[in-house]
Amino acid sequence: MYKIALVGCGRISAKHIEAIEKLKNESLAEIIACCDPKKERAEEAAQKTNSIAYTNYKTMLSEIRRDCDLVSICTHAGLHTSQAIEAAEAGVNILSEKPQGCTLKSCDAAIKAADEAGIHYLVIKQNRFNPTIKLLRRAFEAERFGRVYMILANVLWTRPQSYYSAEKWRGTYEFDGGCLSNQSSHYVDLVQWFGGSVENVIAESSTQKIRMEAEDTISVVIKFRNGSIGNINATILTYPKNLEGSLTILGDRGTVRVGGIALNKIAHWEFDSKHEMDDELQTVDTQHDSVYGSGHLPYYRHTLNVLSGKEEAVCTAREARKTVELIQMAYKR
Repeated sequence: MYKIALVGCGRISAKHIEAIEKLKNESLAEIIACCDPKKERAEEAAQKTNSIAYTNYKTMLSEIRRDCDLVSICTHAGLHTSQAIEAAEAGVNILSEKPQGCTLKSCDAAIKAADEAGIHYLVIKQNRFNPTIKLLRRAFEAERFGRVYMILANVLWTRPQSYYSAEKWRGTYEFDGGCLSNQSSHYVDLVQWFGGSVENVIAESSTQKIRMEAEDTISVVIKFRNGSIGNINATILTYPKNLEGSLTILGDRGTVRVGGIALNKIAHWEFDSKHEMDDELQTVDTQHDSVYGSGHLPYYRHTLNVLSGKEEAVCTAREARKTVELIQMAYKR
């Protein structure tokens, strides 16, 4: 049973708790501590997981460090890297929510701390584990697209003003970012994952409705070193509810569009020749009411396999840094 501590018991923590509780039923992992500066949040999460509640992260680390295999960081982005450094200094492996951080300097400092401590430092990229995306990646690695011309992502979601007013850090560049850094981070990851090394990024953004520092709408154009073009369109102003989270790849031998609300449906799949993987199209679509999808559980299974030496990490902190770098280039920061 791997022992996991959870720091940050807000919105996204529910997906982590759900995943780990399923692993607990299989005698693979369990939560031993939950930490949040808001006492009621920490106590509620601790009650759900039959663990100990903390309101101070340093105190939690000092008390559980010898019994803890992994710290899952689910706080806001501005705290991810500093909390990763503290976990590394305590000698505890790290699994951080996206994005890895809000600046490249802080990401590099956290990576250095993890290297010096000799611990694993992974970042959640659960959409890579969607059945649809796994099939798409197999087609990509089999070179079925031929030469890739364009990679496009649309994140057409909605967030009300009340969401941003509820927490002072939301929508600030220092602790969060706008709809690109927060809501679209996983889509930035996927576009870069398929596109490769980035040559140049240009972007136009605006804050049209939501009262916050960062953007509520943005369009990003990416020139990859291989000559292909990437495009990310993101907004939190879609009326009246979340509409689409999609990824489209256009090549000279194939075109695929993965759509749905959370990259959960194959909307278009066409190549110049047949392949046995095409028979799996009817099995990869899933139903979701949430934009978070279903990737947290398989990502945790992967993380446990990394800790046990059975698998190589799919998304190390160094890999996750590429997302932050692209976002910073779009923000010109």
